[in-house]
Amino acid sequence: MKALFTSVAVITILTGCQPQAPAPDILGPVPELTHGLMQGYLHGDAPLDSKQFVPPPPAEGSARQQADDAASEALRHLEGSARWDLAAKDAHLSFPSAASIFSCALGANVSEAQTPALYRLLQRSLTDLGLATYPAKTAYQRLRPFLINGEAICSPEDRETLETDGSYPSGHSAIGWGWALILSQLAPEKAEAVLARGRDYTRSRMVCNVHWMSDTEAGMAVGAAAFARLQNNALFQATMSAARSELAAGDLSVPDTGSCEEEAKVLAMSD
Repeated sequence: MKALFTSVAVITILTGCQPQAPAPDILGPVPELTHGLMQGYLHGDAPLDSKQFVPPPPAEGSARQQADDAASEALRHLEGSARWDLAAKDAHLSFPSAASIFSCALGANVSEAQTPALYRLLQRSLTDLGLATYPAKTAYQRLRPFLINGEAICSPEDRETLETDGSYPSGHSAIGWGWALILSQLAPEKAEAVLARGRDYTRSRMVCNVHWMSDTEAGMAVGAAAFARLQNNALFQATMSAARSELAAGDLSVPDTGSCEEEAKVLAMSD
């Protein structure tokens, strides 16, 4: 066996040829970690330990906590509004609905049929981005705003789960900001609109009364760190390349203009 490998190596050197790795199967079957949660690209890699670079949450009575309290209180008037409803929609990260979050910002409908590589990219990266928050979440176990202020949340069906799930850093914010970074890299001409939607997505968590401002900021930092880690993953990069080609094709269906104008007005309510 050793002689065989030696012979192959010699032939390769003499011919000047390099063995070609098979093209990654970017749309092949992928196991689910749990129902609806697809295995990420970083599965099997050393996990990103967010507690090593995310500082502790604001201490009770600190200036940072006072800023969190003020930011939370400033958004309470949005309960029951169209912005509250959009925050409730943003809270749900199940597919296919989650694929449309950035459609207006991109100027293209994202779907499994029209943009299969991009759809898969969002599905799998969601897992990597969200799970990266858990080392810090578990370490800090910060209470969520609704447990402190006793007010309603925009997704009451999630209340029981959220009561025992640490608030800091925000997993949704890591996902939303991570997706914004991915999409702005794929469509740099849309970067400003995409990043603005990513910021507003994180703000939805505050509107919903399930996260503090500093939770969302820390979540964005974790999302950026996970995005950086993904750059070294060959399958992620292959899928990025395919998704970039899909967006550049120029024959994609586009979101309804009126709906996107309405979304922009609603998002501005939380500025």
